[in-house]
Amino acid sequence: MPITDLLERNSKLYGEEVALVEINPEIQEEPRVTWREYELIQPTSATPYRREITWSVFDEKANRVANMLLSRGIRKGQKVAILLMNCLEWLPIYFGILKTGAVAVPLNFRYTASEIEYCVKLAEADILFFGPEFIGRVEDIVPNIGKERLLFFVGDSCPSFAESYAEAVANCSSSAPKVLVQDTDEAAIYYSSGTTGFPKAILLDHTALMQSARMEAVHHETTHNDIFLCIPPLYHTGAKMHWFGSLFTGSRAVLLKGNRPKAILDTISWERCTIVWLLVPWAQDILAALDRGELTLEGRHLSQLRLMHIGAQPVPPSLIKHWLEYFPHHKYDTNYGLSESTGPGCVHLGMENIHKVGAIGKPGFGWKAKIVDEHDVPVKQGDVGELCVKGPGVMRCYFHDEAATAEAIRDGWLHTGDMAMEDEDGFIFLVDRKKDVIISGGENLYPVQIENFLATCPKVHDVAVIGLPDPRLGEIAAAIIQVKKGMSCTEEEIDEFCLGLPRYKRPRKIIFADVPRNATGKIEKPKLRQQYCGVRLVEAQNKA
Repeated sequence: MPITDLLERNSKLYGEEVALVEINPEIQEEPRVTWREYELIQPTSATPYRREITWSVFDEKANRVANMLLSRGIRKGQKVAILLMNCLEWLPIYFGILKTGAVAVPLNFRYTASEIEYCVKLAEADILFFGPEFIGRVEDIVPNIGKERLLFFVGDSCPSFAESYAEAVANCSSSAPKVLVQDTDEAAIYYSSGTTGFPKAILLDHTALMQSARMEAVHHETTHNDIFLCIPPLYHTGAKMHWFGSLFTGSRAVLLKGNRPKAILDTISWERCTIVWLLVPWAQDILAALDRGELTLEGRHLSQLRLMHIGAQPVPPSLIKHWLEYFPHHKYDTNYGLSESTGPGCVHLGMENIHKVGAIGKPGFGWKAKIVDEHDVPVKQGDVGELCVKGPGVMRCYFHDEAATAEAIRDGWLHTGDMAMEDEDGFIFLVDRKKDVIISGGENLYPVQIENFLATCPKVHDVAVIGLPDPRLGEIAAAIIQVKKGMSCTEEEIDEFCLGLPRYKRPRKIIFADVPRNATGKIEKPKLRQQYCGVRLVEAQNKA
């Protein structure tokens, strides 16, 4: 069945129960009484901005959006873009689009004006919903997109070049539109990270979305009583498909704006969250704040939190070991995936396999996996090759890019571009992105392996390893190291620590600087290469 059927089912079964909560700790309100007693907050203190909607209101809002879109001429297969920060309006707009049979096109909130224009045009979107944070960027491109598209503003004080979303849907019917939506219908276009240029448009159907929802509930044993804390941006398949577990079980989810350690722990405590999905830097920040004594676990209601899981990038085993020192009773899972596989879970560690932390796991629910060489021949167990996955969540295609689609999907197998190996127990370990492998003096160096080692250094907060040009070896490994707050570190200390690595894997250049990560927690290695490779190239040319 299409993913929209789950929302309608939840409205019927759990109509008066809370579906979504929005928390914004940056906005403080006067003391108030909420649905749950907040023991941590004194009666006289301000509290974070909070809104909530029930399942029935969620469905009614989605229906109003759908009927408004239909009245504006949107029909099955047409595209509607969303450019919003996480908020209560986000998901009703998304499901309203799907209820018309149209295709939802979420956009990255970090896009520049030119990237927004590019993605709207590539997807052939007829309508764009946008929020107050994007007024300037959208206004810049109105001359190029405004004449052919409707622009709806979600917020107060609507700019003159757009229509008010609230006014547009106010008088629309809250009844479900009479549109037949089927499993095989196109549902959404998500954009790739775009780290090598403008992003690719990834087309998914309802079958893929339903697979993701069912899989999330199975992998994390989600029940109707769970409360999921969602922090990452909803434009990304990671956040959306993890929330699908809540949709599948009709359970509550909390949308937290911001990722500060205190706000995360407070929200878990206030809202009694049972599941949280973190990115590596957020987990690092929480642990660092606890280590420094800036945060304490005392007085917070955290005993109900049963699962912390991480995805979107390789997870250093040392991070999880440290996490369990503070939270020894937590279950843990690593989720591997990509937007081309409808987000996380095509490979996952499994909550019962915490002894294998460091691996991304085994094929997920409904998936197959294999590791192949450059000729697509499976490699021997223990050898490194490219990870390929196959299952009902594989994308339809890269929209309007037949060549890239043919390169990525061969005989039904999605080639991930990630280099991996399988151990004797059948667990898959990610060693690096295919394009990130460093070839130094004829040896293949896998940056993730070096990063995992350096992450165990007591003074290292975050680390990225990239290849820099070298006239003799071709490339050398360079480590960009972000030192823990309040600490100092020298190259000599790092060199001494790296004596624990084989000589050929030791970084030959150490750079102390912040490690940039994107909104989904991935290290922005193209940015690092752009920043440091040019400098190194000049050095190499001068030496030659």
